[in-house]
Amino acid sequence: MEQQDSFREKVRKNIRNGAVLSLPYLLMNTLAAIIACYGLFANSPAVVIGAMVVAMLLGPITGVALAVVDSDMALLRKALSTLIGGIIAVMATAFVLGLIHRDIPLTNEIMARTAPNLLDLMIALAGGAAGAYATVSPRLSIAFVGVAIATALVPPLSSASILFARGEYQLGLGAFLLAFTNMVAIQFASSVVLWLTGFHQVTQTAGSALATFIKRDAVSITILVALGVILAANLHQVISKQLFETAARETLRREIESSVGSHLVEVRFETTADTTVVRAVVRGPNLPSAAQVAAVEAKLPPPPDGTVVELRIRFVQTMIINRDGPLYTDVEFGTSE
Repeated sequence: MEQQDSFREKVRKNIRNGAVLSLPYLLMNTLAAIIACYGLFANSPAVVIGAMVVAMLLGPITGVALAVVDSDMALLRKALSTLIGGIIAVMATAFVLGLIHRDIPLTNEIMARTAPNLLDLMIALAGGAAGAYATVSPRLSIAFVGVAIATALVPPLSSASILFARGEYQLGLGAFLLAFTNMVAIQFASSVVLWLTGFHQVTQTAGSALATFIKRDAVSITILVALGVILAANLHQVISKQLFETAARETLRREIESSVGSHLVEVRFETTADTTVVRAVVRGPNLPSAAQVAAVEAKLPPPPDGTVVELRIRFVQTMIINRDGPLYTDVEFGTSE
């Protein structure tokens, strides 16, 4: 028992030290932002992962978690100040790099962090729990670096600043929402793990109940519930959009390829204020008429956002020739035989 208490005090000391605002802390987060930004610009997942490992934002988040468990307001203020300082360092660095490299196109690595959903919240909760358990376990503490990879904080913050630097405020807010979701979820999951592993018993009476912990962490729980609702709605929108696009592609493929010699090459979707434009590239021997395009358009499923669907076909005339000569020369579009 005495050995266990000694280990807890050691872990508590490590967490407190990780929540201190220092020059090395700011320097490491600044370097992590630089690595993340150039990984995002280069569209390189490997480099972005390197930024996750270098970053030190998990320290103050774990400090907030311990402060909530212990009801330690001094530690809470210190950890929050350190976290905010790290966030400012990361975002300021990324904003400057975003201004310097405005000519680099937005990559998939940047855009992938602009639309968080409920799945991201679940990942952050699991990562936060794993990180806290690795911290309080003498056998698993080495896994903390691996957890840092899973619970990404610097890449979405860097993505947000890069987008803000280019005036893409809506996309930037989406990336910042992802980072904020990760922070809140990691803190809450860490608090739960610390409480379950007995850290609340060090400074609290043996009669501490679950209700006491819930009361202390009420702010995080409220924010998580709100984020859960928002991200669940985002996930529903993403799934609905994917289902619509899949159904639209299948409908187009079936209608286009039922015509002799015609082939659907590519389908793209673009949404404006009140219209979802479906752009299809079609190759075939004969050009479809406007009436035939309208007939195919009428068979497309309705977009989930309530917009009006408009089909635009880019037709590329193609002649297929075998040893007997050209095929399909006398077949009109829409003919299946």
